[in-house]
Amino acid sequence: MCGIAGFYTENTIFSAGELINMTVCLNHRGPDSNDYYYTETAGLGNSRLSILDLSSQANQPMHSHSNRYVIVYNGEVYNFKEIAAELNVRFRTKCDTEVIIEAFSEWGSTFVKKLNGMFAIAIYDKEEDNLFIFRDRMGIKPLFYYWDGSTFVFASELKALFKLDFINSRKQLFKRAINEYLYLGYIPGPHTIYQNIFKFPAGHFARIKHGSLKIETYWQLEDNFRQTVVSDEEEAKAKLDELVRKSVKYRLISDVPYGTFLSGGIDSSLVTAVAQSLNEKPVKTFSIGFVEDKYNEAGYARKIADYLHTEHHEFTVTDKEAIPLIESVINSFDEPFADSSAIPTMLVSRMAKEFVTMTLSGDGGDELFHGYGAYLWAQRLANPILKTLRKPLQLGLSKLSDQKYQKASSLLEQPPKGQLKSHIFSQEQALFSRIEIDHLLEKEFLTHISLDENYSHLPRSLNPAEEQALFDLKYYLRDDLLVKIDRASMKYSLETRVPLLDHNIIEFAINLSPELKIKNGIQKYILKEVLYKYIPKNYFDRPKWGFAVPLNKWLKTDLRYLIDEHLSAGNVQKFGIVNPKFVEILKKEFFAGKDHLYNRLWLLIILHCWLEKTSNSLSPVIINPLLVKHY
Repeated sequence: MCGIAGFYTENTIFSAGELINMTVCLNHRGPDSNDYYYTETAGLGNSRLSILDLSSQANQPMHSHSNRYVIVYNGEVYNFKEIAAELNVRFRTKCDTEVIIEAFSEWGSTFVKKLNGMFAIAIYDKEEDNLFIFRDRMGIKPLFYYWDGSTFVFASELKALFKLDFINSRKQLFKRAINEYLYLGYIPGPHTIYQNIFKFPAGHFARIKHGSLKIETYWQLEDNFRQTVVSDEEEAKAKLDELVRKSVKYRLISDVPYGTFLSGGIDSSLVTAVAQSLNEKPVKTFSIGFVEDKYNEAGYARKIADYLHTEHHEFTVTDKEAIPLIESVINSFDEPFADSSAIPTMLVSRMAKEFVTMTLSGDGGDELFHGYGAYLWAQRLANPILKTLRKPLQLGLSKLSDQKYQKASSLLEQPPKGQLKSHIFSQEQALFSRIEIDHLLEKEFLTHISLDENYSHLPRSLNPAEEQALFDLKYYLRDDLLVKIDRASMKYSLETRVPLLDHNIIEFAINLSPELKIKNGIQKYILKEVLYKYIPKNYFDRPKWGFAVPLNKWLKTDLRYLIDEHLSAGNVQKFGIVNPKFVEILKKEFFAGKDHLYNRLWLLIILHCWLEKTSNSLSPVIINPLLVKHY
């Protein structure tokens, strides 16, 4: 696991010192070594977190045996030993980096289809003067880039790009991204908050040479749907168990101490149980709880850890530990990011780093096996009877004060045509609706939002829950949950692997009958059936809880100052992006008892904190983004 940065350019001259500055600012991602490859045309930098082969021979940038290619790489490829066996090469190291560059040397860009793992890879061909970029199938590992037609710059995090004055002086807000952020709570790829700076698309690779950037697909979710589904329960259960065991076993390959995040929920418990079954010694497990009972799941995690006989570590969070991390959310994510569960994720990562260098996480289970309430809402809203009663129901529920009725009322609002899936997500998360954004944003910042929500081209028809889950896999998982776990863990130089997002599990899950995902009202049915092979069912007889913080309470008490400072009429007016009158009404209603509005206020707090931090460096000149075909 590492931080990577670099450039390829024809006209602009970057110094070796600038490349070093880009890389050094990523040292939190890889504190074990720094090194660089530099020419006036191309530069590659790497800050390494040593996980496999801890020797200096495995440091990057690494040159191929032929000396033609040089690589920097962030991530892990778990099947590197199998790939190495296909190559007629005498390897100098025991790391996956050397296997990757030799596989590229042997097979060219198609080699990426052989990789099982999480990765962002840059390979420079010194002979042909080409730069190649590769990102893993689901976008587990981040990669940002700048492109203006002649200069390409990339990095694991946005902050590294701005170590170049060339880019820093051209920073310009991307208005559409602000609309998307207020609607979703994050900025979906390929966009970032800046014009001309993009998230490199997952499942793609690129070739950059002499003023040409060509981005091609090598894997995408839609291409892996089949006409028929697996509907035999016993067959599905056996296959899923086999796939999870193989995936976890792969992700336990490590030359450093490791453990698992254990929340006590279905996904993390399954990953932990399988990991423990594959280990002779107790696996280290890490959980976090809150003083407030409503948000405290630590007791459930402790019981599961006791049952599995893991070496369990638990940290109870108070507002005193959490509040100082508000600033870290701004600094670590580099653009507005409103998922408040980043705070406990940072805290549990900090604790885990005291004991291990690598952890496993349960991310992906909800999206693949239908664990969210949004999937039930997708089914409800497709019901013809509810469609008929939608308007009167929405009006009636809006008059009730209870938070769950307010959320239901918002979900029943009629979204713009073609935006039902994003509407369900937005309102299930209690964020701003498209109608609210039209009143909230000043007119010059209002733009359309266009997300891919049409899945009619697939080989088979999906039911509403399946379509909603596909939307989450393409957007929420990729640009929120995986971003959160990456930045929160890498802030503390902790690698986190996600076994449930092995592409073999994904390809199996999307072709599993939806009746095995939600059966008799039981969500994640088949995944739970696999789990009960390892842990008795009675350990999970409780409602589903999210990894949330008591933000509603904190914003009325210890975090009240964030509202007073950042959402004052004067401060809101200073930036001129949102309507101060709308914000004042929002604040008044929240403090009058409409608790469901806390997430909307949090969105605005994070936006204005970010604006305060970055506004002085934004260019007053509007730069038209160069159109690049991403998909």
